[in-house]
Amino acid sequence: MPIYQIGPKRLVVGAHYGLKEWIIQRVTAIVMVVFTIVLLADYCITGSATYEGWAALFSNQFMKLLTLLFFISLFYHAWIGIRDIWMDYIKPVSIRLTLQVLTVLYLVACAAYAVQILWKV
Repeated sequence: MPIYQIGPKRLVVGAHYGLKEWIIQRVTAIVMVVFTIVLLADYCITGSATYEGWAALFSNQFMKLLTLLFFISLFYHAWIGIRDIWMDYIKPVSIRLTLQVLTVLYLVACAAYAVQILWKV
């Protein structure tokens, strides 16, 4: 990807600009779909929507890890989408940076809370 220096600013050009984020969003979406299918399959097989059924499902270490992967994918997917919205529509740099920092703090707090919930079961 060629990067040209024009005065004090960089001009980023090339066909691959943003491709990594696009691919990451697709991969995280696939992880979330797989998790949803696993949950639906478990529900269709066991038919249990009680607290005991959910507690038994999430007491399994594999399911905890799959759920954690789901939440990490969800938060990273959300970060890319929200970051792009801030970059596209919020032009003042100070406001955009503030919103991005608040978004990151919120998503990290949600991830920490998800870990706490998962390992309580």
